[in-house]
Amino acid sequence: MLILLVEDHRDIADSIGEFLSARGHAVDFAFDGVTGLHLAVTNHYDALVLDLGLPGMDGLTLMQRLRADAGRHTPLLVLTARDTLADKLQGFRSGADDYLVKPFSMEELEARLVALHRRASGEGAARKLRVADLELDEQQFRVTRAGQPLHLGPIAFQLLAFLMRETHRVVRRVELERHLWGDEPPSSDALRTHIASLRQAVDKPFGRALIHTVHGVGYRLTDDNV
Repeated sequence: MLILLVEDHRDIADSIGEFLSARGHAVDFAFDGVTGLHLAVTNHYDALVLDLGLPGMDGLTLMQRLRADAGRHTPLLVLTARDTLADKLQGFRSGADDYLVKPFSMEELEARLVALHRRASGEGAARKLRVADLELDEQQFRVTRAGQPLHLGPIAFQLLAFLMRETHRVVRRVELERHLWGDEPPSSDALRTHIASLRQAVDKPFGRALIHTVHGVGYRLTDDNV
């Protein structure tokens, strides 16, 4: 998973980051609320871990702005020393999906994040994505456009599914590379090659492009005119 950790205590952040990285996860860090909100809005994360007592912008405000203003529903776990029932209820009302009180077990933190990600990704349940006349069935590993089946390999399928889940948003190259290959993409041209092949299958036969390049930034899948 790619996880954003918003925690102003550096020693706690370092310990969590080291543990999760050793378990195979990638972790981005923010040490204040303003930076945390910016990263959460501009990147795609599988889960967020959020302290509440943050400088710049407190965690409750960050959650509210992330959910209501930005419309982002990334699975979010609050990690805090605030342990009263009133604190927990306020956290859930502000947008938390889970709530873990400090001190905590690293193993439990990871287990909760994995469970949140599994639930959000609809693992084990049928999930269909649709943009214009393009439809992708994640469970059946099937893609059609205008009713015609498209034959995609595993990487192209993952790439298309990611772009469709982020419809209308510009997805940065580094996000796509991390999603496909973790922190070790095969080469600087690998993503560009896969995008070109995906366009050949998804766009070229149909006369209307859905996959667009945003030069210097990344890619965007949309049925809007751009």
